[in-house]
Amino acid sequence: MADTFTVACVQTTSLPDPAATMDHVSPLIREAREAGADFITTPEVVSMLGPRDSVLANAQPMEQHDGVKAFMALARETGAWLLAGSMVVRLDADRLANRSMLFAPDGTLKATYDKIHMFDVDLVGGESYRESNTYKPGEKAVAVDLPWGKLGMTVCYDMRFPYLYRDLAHAGADFLTVPSAFTVPTGRAHWHVLLRSRAIETGCFVIAAAQVGDHFPKRRTYGHSIIISPWGEVLAEREENSPGVITAEIDVAKVKEARQMVPSLFNDRPYAGLEPAVRDAAE
Repeated sequence: MADTFTVACVQTTSLPDPAATMDHVSPLIREAREAGADFITTPEVVSMLGPRDSVLANAQPMEQHDGVKAFMALARETGAWLLAGSMVVRLDADRLANRSMLFAPDGTLKATYDKIHMFDVDLVGGESYRESNTYKPGEKAVAVDLPWGKLGMTVCYDMRFPYLYRDLAHAGADFLTVPSAFTVPTGRAHWHVLLRSRAIETGCFVIAAAQVGDHFPKRRTYGHSIIISPWGEVLAEREENSPGVITAEIDVAKVKEARQMVPSLFNDRPYAGLEPAVRDAAE
């Protein structure tokens, strides 16, 4: 197993039109490989980001999915490990999956993860999101072997649920991907602190490729794709409010080093729980 490798986050402005989006995304993936990336990650809903009606109209099942075919071809072309942060997959007439997909350098689909936590929220300023109206939540955590260690796969809003990341770390994850399409208000307030916290709590590298900019009327994302060390240090960040690529060298030994310095993963103790208080989100 190699001791180091280079990871890239590709920051995109995905659009409602899947074909136009892949024309935008593909050159950025090639740019990441030319920059030396062995493992290339992309954001949530990387192949299409549009209003609900448009997404429902353009969603495809896995076996016919043009985005899946495009990512398979890009993995083969670049010879890199390639993460489609997530793509919209049709499950039936009315329900979709928000599915993260990992492709090997030969184009093989090695693992998939369906986003577990649905972003249902009303934001100050009038923005409202109801992912559960469209997407079926995932039901299973996923960790998969890479040549350099184990990857825990998550998507965007999952980052607010730290128990998922702790479970992935306990299952052996060294790296955590958090492909995202974060809103601007929540991004400004919480993006950096949540991702650094997930890294520190687990002793894992956190790799978070993000959407950025204006995608359609009333949909704007925060960007700031970021790569964070197990100690919580920012190794690379895309601070420009535009598409682009960031890379960082990953020293796998830093995982063990961080966990030895603060062994919280090994200090977990069972305890008697409390009955949850049921409250409405509006309270």
